[in-house]
Amino acid sequence: MVTTLPYGSWPSPLTAELLATGGTRLGSPHLVGDQVWWTEGIATEGGRQAIVRTAGPVGLQDPAPADGTAPTGSAPAETVTVLPAPYNARSRVHEYGGASWTVVPEPAAAAPEPRPRSESAPTGTSAARPPLVVFVNFEDQRVHALREGEQPRPLTPVGPEVASAHGPSLRWADPTVVTLADGTAEVWWICEDHTGGADGPRADAEGAPYIERYVVAVPLDGSAAEDSSALRRITPSSRFVAHPRLSPDGTRLAWISWEHPQMPWDGTELHVAPLLNGSAGEGEIVAGGTDVSVLQPEWLDDERLLFLSDTTGWWNPWVWSAETGARQVLEREEEFAGPMWALGTTWYQVLDADRVLVQHGRAATSLSVLRISTGELTPLGCPLTSIGSAQRREDGLLVLDGASPTQFDAIHVAELRLEGAPALSPLTVLRSSREDAPDPGLLPEAESIEVPLPDGGVVHAIVHRPRQEGLAGREGELPPFIAQVHGGPTAHVPPVLSLPIAYYTSRGLGVVVVNYGGSSGYGREYRNRLRGQWGVVDVSDTVAVMEHLVAEGIADGDRLAIEGGSAGGWTTLACLTRTDAFAAGVSSFGVAELEQFRLDTHDFESRYIDGLVGPYPERRDLYVERAPLSHVDELECPVLLLQGDEDRIVPPSQSEAFRDALAAKGIPHAYLLFEGEQHGFRKAGTIVRAIEASLSFYGQVLGFSPACVPVLELQRG
Repeated sequence: MVTTLPYGSWPSPLTAELLATGGTRLGSPHLVGDQVWWTEGIATEGGRQAIVRTAGPVGLQDPAPADGTAPTGSAPAETVTVLPAPYNARSRVHEYGGASWTVVPEPAAAAPEPRPRSESAPTGTSAARPPLVVFVNFEDQRVHALREGEQPRPLTPVGPEVASAHGPSLRWADPTVVTLADGTAEVWWICEDHTGGADGPRADAEGAPYIERYVVAVPLDGSAAEDSSALRRITPSSRFVAHPRLSPDGTRLAWISWEHPQMPWDGTELHVAPLLNGSAGEGEIVAGGTDVSVLQPEWLDDERLLFLSDTTGWWNPWVWSAETGARQVLEREEEFAGPMWALGTTWYQVLDADRVLVQHGRAATSLSVLRISTGELTPLGCPLTSIGSAQRREDGLLVLDGASPTQFDAIHVAELRLEGAPALSPLTVLRSSREDAPDPGLLPEAESIEVPLPDGGVVHAIVHRPRQEGLAGREGELPPFIAQVHGGPTAHVPPVLSLPIAYYTSRGLGVVVVNYGGSSGYGREYRNRLRGQWGVVDVSDTVAVMEHLVAEGIADGDRLAIEGGSAGGWTTLACLTRTDAFAAGVSSFGVAELEQFRLDTHDFESRYIDGLVGPYPERRDLYVERAPLSHVDELECPVLLLQGDEDRIVPPSQSEAFRDALAAKGIPHAYLLFEGEQHGFRKAGTIVRAIEASLSFYGQVLGFSPACVPVLELQRG
């Protein structure tokens, strides 16, 4: 029997508390000996990122169900927390961070250290003592080392006080374990240095704080914890560096760099230099440039270097050697990489000198084995449509994290066989982000659409209609619809199962995710649609999607809302101030204007706007004209603003300036400032408050009565 109720007022067991505390943020799975290690974000501990491992060895699994996945919510693997509270393995390089930890393998010839009788080795490890873990701690941004059961000890010094750093002046990310010719293991880190070196803090040629980044060898004995001279620089300084890779024979180093105003998806340079006395010189630039993005160099052998380049308009695999130069391995109108927002992001693993495990696709991701010599690509039939990383062990065990339209994000294991034609066994869930996964009848179905544009081309979107088994809207009523616009803006949302979306759809609200022009996943030409057009193309594409839903009888044209965070907050505010398509909007830590923002934001994105809008001050007119803050007089609908008080990427001043403008015009609004939150909310209490406030806000404006959430008080002055 189906019960009819007004859209938006359907009761749902998917509570804000369930979203905030029931799931686990998983990431960066590593194969460590016969165990699997990864990170887990713990919302109930202030969002700290812990390092955990399986309690025992992980081997090749028995086949999972025939559909290729283990059931969502299957029994989790027994885990051990390696990194104790209050330590938080999270980097602040670029503010977005990235890879923040690794495990250093024991030297093969090293004799095990004796252990007291009261101590025992962790189950499943072959060594007599726990592995050495190195990580960067969020609070002080110092690199630390620990063995399980011991207290972490610092490996890097405290940087001098630098006011413009707004936090620690020395920061570290993307550790790379390197074995030197004598068998010694080192860990190389990317260092973000705000100190100014011997000259001290100063401004660069453009008046911004002088910041340099370089690759550094950090001694494992702790000698650099109090003496920075014990650190050894590996590469020359650049504004930005990534992906340091030492050749197997230890003689050459490859890495990428880029300078302002490029972003890593705009243009990077691939360097190859001889390693002399433990450091690299300038070397030569073998690929890339200001208008070509090169990512993830990896050595196939002592002579050949594989990398990903978008020279042809799509990130495809290329190979370089000093003898033959660079050649494209295969050309496909698919992406084999994505925008590098976080350092340490990888999209493939070298399996041997001729085979590579690659991720590729457009909006959705596939997994294949690529043969370098022939360009042959063998699909593995992986059911996941979004993959974070994948790593294969010598015995064939594959660990990967990802999600699909029917399964929440999880860490999976399988067997990847390479004998004969490569083949992947069915996946088994090792650890799901949602062990409390709800009844499938509460979950939406994702429908990918392409909406034609008046001037040609399409805009990509994913539609999630209201859905809860046993409930339906009243006859003749169309549902309210919320447009979700992603941040970045160089990013995209894949077609995967999302509990935050289900929170809305299970209550009778529709959600459409808009991958507007400028989004990644569809080639450089689609990304470049936003160049010089931020605040124009993203707005028109979002409105085009909503008009399509209304014209198709899917959405109620009088009850459309929009929400987004960061750059998605900019698009939200721009849509509200420049169009009359929406009745309400929620901006989370959104950009409201550009002139002050370019001075206040972090270094990584401080020149991003050059490409998105234009150079400053030459195009100051566009900076003013495009800003939502400049058009509040044209705004007629209510707005909810959500903000973290420690956000260094989009500071609170952006939301507060917009709040003041709303108050001056008397527009109903609310502004919630969350203590101790940065760019994106991690604390359970914050998440609950933000979710419930948004639902209450939509109910008040769109004309429905949400069940069981506190009423958000709206201000007018």
